[in-house]
Amino acid sequence: MGAGRFKSLLVAGFSAFSILFSGVLKAQEKPQKKGFEKHQAFDANEVIFGHVLDAHEYHFLSYKSSDGRVHHISIPLPVILYSPQRGFDAFFSSRFNHGEQIYQGYKLAGNKIVPVNTSGLIDSTVRVFDISLTRNAVQMILALSLLVFLLIRIAGKYKSGTGTTRAPTGFQNLMEPVITFVRDEVAVPNLGTKYRNYLPYLLTVFFFILINTLFGLVPGSANVTGNIAFTMVLGLISFAVITVNGNRHYWGHIINPPVPGPIKPIMILVEFIGVFTKPFALIIRLFANMVAGHIIIICLVSLIFIFGELNKGVGWGFSPVSIAFAVFIYLIEILVAFIQAFIFTNLTAVFIGQAIEDLHSQSGNGHEDAVIV
Repeated sequence: MGAGRFKSLLVAGFSAFSILFSGVLKAQEKPQKKGFEKHQAFDANEVIFGHVLDAHEYHFLSYKSSDGRVHHISIPLPVILYSPQRGFDAFFSSRFNHGEQIYQGYKLAGNKIVPVNTSGLIDSTVRVFDISLTRNAVQMILALSLLVFLLIRIAGKYKSGTGTTRAPTGFQNLMEPVITFVRDEVAVPNLGTKYRNYLPYLLTVFFFILINTLFGLVPGSANVTGNIAFTMVLGLISFAVITVNGNRHYWGHIINPPVPGPIKPIMILVEFIGVFTKPFALIIRLFANMVAGHIIIICLVSLIFIFGELNKGVGWGFSPVSIAFAVFIYLIEILVAFIQAFIFTNLTAVFIGQAIEDLHSQSGNGHEDAVIV
């Protein structure tokens, strides 16, 4: 809770700082004299959104050589396009040269590929469907592959007797306490005797969120869990599990809530809206926390360059402070990765438990005391 409040305070502080100093940076720009090259100021928005949003490459850094040319260190990804007018096209994103070149009638405008005509202008008569392997998609595939590999390998050890007839070994030692924790602290308290039916799904959600979040902390990688499409799909899957498994008591409480007649229409509307607010809370909670953490780290690093635009001495002097705070938030983000995976999994278990609980067993499961804020 304290870490969350600290992050919220930092976000508010840096938002105010950006608003105040954006005008200062613009005021520092001097009229451009003829014959002199204009100095390009540091664009914090481009850096922040370039990291948070999806892209067609893994970009690590850029540097300028002695001849003035800008060089980029990145890993290009496959671009797959379909246009009803032009057909299929497949090539690597390096063909665009980081947005400086046009290839096969397409160009890169920010993070989006758009069709262009022979003059290099956007051709609005051409429709394009981008089904490329972007860095978010590639990273999810890598995370899923790693998850499947680890769990299959651990399951193989249990089948061979390691962990049952004899002590667990290797990575199994690390995974077993986590799996036991999810079972004993998430599944059993919320689902009761039916926990075995939903434990595989809860474990999959927990480890999938955790691995993708930890991958996102690697410099140059994608912030997959900070993508609203990623959290939306997870929320919709949980919504489907909750809705399909809801019993007669669950739906009866929504359609005919046990309240006095005059306020029954209002409660029916409230209960019906609550069916959709549960997955919405899962979606927004994970998305907001993951985006906030990455933005704070990038803002802290960006402050070095923002102060450097005002005065190089101030920029160099502030850099140790900025880096120290960035490392501190980075360490907090590692903890937040586990916390958010736990919260998403726990809330999913709570919502499923509310949908499957039996009217006659409420006193034993403790669901009547559960309050979701």
